[in-house]
Amino acid sequence: MAQANEPISHIDTPHRSAAHLPEHVAAPIGAQAAAEALENGPRGALLLASISVGLLLIGWLLFNYLLFLPRGPIG
Repeated sequence: MAQANEPISHIDTPHRSAAHLPEHVAAPIGAQAAAEALENGPRGALLLASISVGLLLIGWLLFNYLLFLPRGPIG
């Protein structure tokens, strides 16, 4: 057994990825099927990003107008 400070100099078993066996690999699809599957992907990401940015902007405005401005100028 290797000590904690010693590097591992050998590997007992060869590494195999999850795609080593054919049943773990997806069946190939055509270009038309891939295009149909990817058609609506960016729309959902843009919607989620827009909602997130909108909520962030609303939160910033609420902090600005309800917390900072009512306190008045400093000095």
